[in-house]
Amino acid sequence: MAGEPAASLKSQTGPELRIPVHLGVIMDGNGRWAKLRGKRRTEGHVEGVKALRGMVEHCISYGVSYLTVFSFSSENWTRPPDEVSFIFNLLRRFVASDLQRLIRNNVQVRIIGARDDLEPSLVRLIDDVESKTAHNTGLTLIVAFNYGGKAEIAAAARRLAREVAAGRLDPEAITEDAIAGALMTAGIPDPDLIIRTSGEQRLSNFLLWQAAYSEFVFVEENWPDFDEASFVRVLETYTMRDRRFGGIGA
Repeated sequence: MAGEPAASLKSQTGPELRIPVHLGVIMDGNGRWAKLRGKRRTEGHVEGVKALRGMVEHCISYGVSYLTVFSFSSENWTRPPDEVSFIFNLLRRFVASDLQRLIRNNVQVRIIGARDDLEPSLVRLIDDVESKTAHNTGLTLIVAFNYGGKAEIAAAARRLAREVAAGRLDPEAITEDAIAGALMTAGIPDPDLIIRTSGEQRLSNFLLWQAAYSEFVFVEENWPDFDEASFVRVLETYTMRDRRFGGIGA
């Protein structure tokens, strides 16, 4: 899927905004936010969760259908153990405090990423939030947790290779669509727009296959400072982009 037509929204005071069907966010800068204020890095992560709540609300209000957030990469295990432990406990608290709110707002939650090396209580929590929101039909919130794009593609390749070895799949049938269907995001349209906060300008192993024709907007704000005004500014930038998908523009 190279992308789907994006919805539009006309504000009361400004021009029509193009709304992405699928928005990806690399939530970067929690630690920087804390350092600038002389606080502990963990306090930055707490504020980052508040910003995530705000982003979910913005996506619902503006009509985004899919929101994928990069919450914990497979490379983040190299961080200090106490910080990793804090992030995991923060995830537990977020689910405990926000699950009913997500259900009330008709949000479906999906978690993508490796689960084999997570502790059983965390896997049960992930299964619980997915099952309790599975039938919701509003915004789909995809949380990339213990996720890496290269590992996802490798796992898809192994899955298809096993099908070939078992005689259930012809090697010639391994098309781009077949690979997309073996990814963790199978059935989800590719992101139209990917935002990264904190001024960094790289993907950091996020949705590598799916981002082939995504638009990128890099903003200077650290993630805890990303608010509705920032969101609208990004939408205005996205609205001005000429999305050609390898073809010729208008």
